[in-house]
Amino acid sequence: MSAPLWKPSAARAARTNLATFMRRAAARHDAPISSYDAFHAWSVAEREKFWSLTWDEMEVIGKKGGIFLEDGEKMPGATFFPEARLNFAENLLRQTGAAPALYFRVEDGPLSIWSWSDLYENVSRLAQAFRAWGLKPGDRVAAFMPNCPETIAAMLAAASIGAVWSSCSPDFGAKGVLDRFGQIEPRLLIACDGYRYNGKTLPSGDKLKEIVTELPSLERVLIVPFIGEADQGIDKSLGWEEALVPFTAKRLEFTRLPFSHPLYIMFSSGTTGAPKCIVHSAGGTLLQHLKEHTLHCDLHPGDTLFYFTTCGWMMWNWLVSGLGAGATLALYDGSPFYPDGNVLFDYADQVGVNVFGTSAKFIDALKNAHLRPKETHRLSDLRMILSTGSPLVPEGFDYIYDAVKEDVALCSISGGTDIVSCFVLGNPMAPVYRGEIQAKGLGMAVEVWDEDGMPLEQGKGELVCTKPFPSMPIGFWNDLDGAKYRAAYFERFPSVWCHGDFAELTAHGGLIIHGRSDATLNPGGVRIGTAEIYAQVEQLEEVVESVAIGQDRNGDVRIVLFVVLREGAALDDALISRIKTKIREGASPRHVPAKVIAVADIPRTKSGKITELAVRDVVHGREIKNKEALANPEALELYRGLPELQD
Repeated sequence: MSAPLWKPSAARAARTNLATFMRRAAARHDAPISSYDAFHAWSVAEREKFWSLTWDEMEVIGKKGGIFLEDGEKMPGATFFPEARLNFAENLLRQTGAAPALYFRVEDGPLSIWSWSDLYENVSRLAQAFRAWGLKPGDRVAAFMPNCPETIAAMLAAASIGAVWSSCSPDFGAKGVLDRFGQIEPRLLIACDGYRYNGKTLPSGDKLKEIVTELPSLERVLIVPFIGEADQGIDKSLGWEEALVPFTAKRLEFTRLPFSHPLYIMFSSGTTGAPKCIVHSAGGTLLQHLKEHTLHCDLHPGDTLFYFTTCGWMMWNWLVSGLGAGATLALYDGSPFYPDGNVLFDYADQVGVNVFGTSAKFIDALKNAHLRPKETHRLSDLRMILSTGSPLVPEGFDYIYDAVKEDVALCSISGGTDIVSCFVLGNPMAPVYRGEIQAKGLGMAVEVWDEDGMPLEQGKGELVCTKPFPSMPIGFWNDLDGAKYRAAYFERFPSVWCHGDFAELTAHGGLIIHGRSDATLNPGGVRIGTAEIYAQVEQLEEVVESVAIGQDRNGDVRIVLFVVLREGAALDDALISRIKTKIREGASPRHVPAKVIAVADIPRTKSGKITELAVRDVVHGREIKNKEALANPEALELYRGLPELQD
């Protein structure tokens, strides 16, 4: 077995929230705590005890009831805490006072701070406005907003009355917004007058006019003056201050609702058709996030949590729940490379970030830019780095420990919008091994199955979850008979959640995600994860990034690798040979592409994920159904009708 890259001291491990929780589970329920694996097995086998204990230890505010799980073997169909009554916002607004609740920066702009009292008072005034406008439980409130304090206040105000929240970031085009919000018929839209990115100020007025015109369900549009634009002539609109003037802060009225009451409507990426509208419950989201923040991320009251995200990615929803653990949130909006790649580490030092979350692509970009934050920044408060969005390759692990910080827990995490949380993530008591996700989430019956539906002890297969968990979606919006919901997750293996990730269990009890199952390559009938190829080719100095697809050819599939090269590099025969040799030696001969082609850009979603399926469809001459889901749809044309792929 390989040696770990990092390991907590015995004293540090014993101080974690997880260690305390395990000891209490042992005392209360005789849970086995000799190892994490043993405790995880107990948390799955004894789900009622585990989730009940989680409710108690996280001090959830509300009525718990005496039944913790009903129809527990139905998937879907199980009901957690059927007698419970709670309010999501009440559990995030547990305190007031002068201590910071939210830090906020836009690129290299000044720092702004909202105290817990500032946040509470803004939520109170907004909630009063929402009630005065007639909003009630179940009504939809949509947001077209940056990742700023006003967005969080508006979400909490909506949740306080039981309204359902949904959000997009302002970089979405009007059609992308309408594809999402048009399905859910919001009564209220909260929107910014513009946003800032890469040093530029980008007004939203024209997009907003189109959006408002095409959403007949809207009764009001609340405009946040993010860039200070004058009135833009938006129909049904009023300004943030204008809306709040009639209301003074007072004690919030929290409407306590069932555990399964809808909280969020979130959207699939929409790269293969209209985005799916995934409905998540208040109770399931709250309990799952409190578990992940407190136990897996070891967040303590007063800690500072940062995640680089927009309001169009589920990590924003995940980040906001950190308030429930008593953490201060460090919000950031704009480019992570403006004015340069140090800006997020400048921010981390400025506000004392303890848990720093980002994407694997950001880590890769730092490595390619040869930045070494440990030599330019203190990072003295930083104790955990989280990475998600795509698999973090082994070289990304090497880079963090070499160039960012040696004494830090690096936790690659994976789950998704589908569950607004994680299936696999960190364990603050355990070592970090190169290229591996540390652990299965507590209470999550995660397994890896082969093609025949048999569980693997080691090896590659489909990531599945065999038992219900609280943060499963309530369902899809307007999917009255549940057919689309069942088809999305339960068709491959009946009554088992099949997540669509091609995964591997390791000898350390960890996991590796090799990419999406629908993007796996099948040359000669052998399944290959695209991440296995990227991990090799992107080690070469000349290659910035890459995308691999399977091209149907003569009754088989051949691997085609597209590479974006560093400025000044050329894809000549010598470099192609080095690429193929690197893949052959680092992965296997089966991973070696039949074709290597240079391209100027790679299409990606709004949250930065490479879209292999869109590239594959273009190469095969198929229609791309929803280009609005892409951040750079023009890149697709680089792959159309390539003569190199006609032989």
